[in-house]
Amino acid sequence: MKIPFNKPYMTGKELFYIAEAHFNGMLAGDGPYTKRCHQWLEARTGSKKALLTHSCTAALEMAAILADIQPGDEVIMPSYTFVSTANAFVLRGGVPVFVDIRPDTLNIDERLIEAAITPRTRAIVPVHYAGVGCEMDTIMDIANRHGLLVIEDAAQGVMASYKGRPLGSIGHMGTYSFHETKNVISGEGGALLINDSRFIERAEIIREKGTNRSQFFRGEVDKYSWVDIGSSYLPGELIAAFLWAQLENAEDITKTRMEQWQHYHYALSPLEQAGLLRRPVIPAHCKQNGHMYYLLLNSLEQRTQLIDQLKALHIHPVFHYVPLHNAPAGKKYARCHGQLTHTEQLSERLVRLPMWVGMHAELERVIDAVSLNVADTTLAVKNNPNGLIHAQH
Repeated sequence: MKIPFNKPYMTGKELFYIAEAHFNGMLAGDGPYTKRCHQWLEARTGSKKALLTHSCTAALEMAAILADIQPGDEVIMPSYTFVSTANAFVLRGGVPVFVDIRPDTLNIDERLIEAAITPRTRAIVPVHYAGVGCEMDTIMDIANRHGLLVIEDAAQGVMASYKGRPLGSIGHMGTYSFHETKNVISGEGGALLINDSRFIERAEIIREKGTNRSQFFRGEVDKYSWVDIGSSYLPGELIAAFLWAQLENAEDITKTRMEQWQHYHYALSPLEQAGLLRRPVIPAHCKQNGHMYYLLLNSLEQRTQLIDQLKALHIHPVFHYVPLHNAPAGKKYARCHGQLTHTEQLSERLVRLPMWVGMHAELERVIDAVSLNVADTTLAVKNNPNGLIHAQH
């Protein structure tokens, strides 16, 4: 039996809520289920305003507009992230400035940020990799001293926290993803968290095609019209209905994923002790959410061979990301500050193991397969250091 990398989880209420939304006769955005999701997110995070979007990409694009990014403005971020982190700002004419990541958490190295600041810098975008918080106290201190905005890319961070504060709620703005590969899902979907009240009114306008429609429906204006730039960033009510079923069960989903994460972590400890790989590092002040379990192998060759061996056993791990500074668009639209040594080296060694709610015997199969094959791959690489590296996609 194949073990997929991801298998979307349903709580059992999604279809009922979707049917109810249809019965109520409101399928466009900002219906009753959207409002419930907004209230849940605000209560859970303490954010001043939560707005559902059709993706985390959309939330980042809204944040770039709210940050008033102009052509030539610089935004500091890691290169080890998904393309949307950078693309949202490039669309406004901004220039991503990549700095290296920490070797322990794979998050942006906060010690390198201040030296990357120039007169054109407008924002810092920390990415909470694997739901593990960046060093937000240091980042916020740097931003406050230099008059910069902080936009948290917390796509992987729902239900995770840093020093007791939910990820996404610490910077001026934060973004979440509810893509089917995340913990809490709606197929496609996201949210923008507004933590600085000065951005709330404009955020509503940008999300509603540049109109003050939200103010009209609240009775604050007698008609609505085009007042600013914007786009259609809100999801339909069916997406929100699906998401509501997930948010209702977010605690249980997170608990289950954390149990699986801990099982991986304990079972693979002997391999780390033997020097065959490295397991994830979670700082004591960070509460993660079990979003992913990854391993760092000792070389690209070892990773390639392990992935090939697992796939031969019908187990499907993945790796990511191709660092953005090495991508064609990254070379065209962005620049690096300093050497990105850890970014380049660690990206070649990382492999993500299958992780989804419902894994039982599959979890043991993955652990057994990794345990049996990691030593073999290490030996094979040592005996054949110039062996062919197969392309992975």
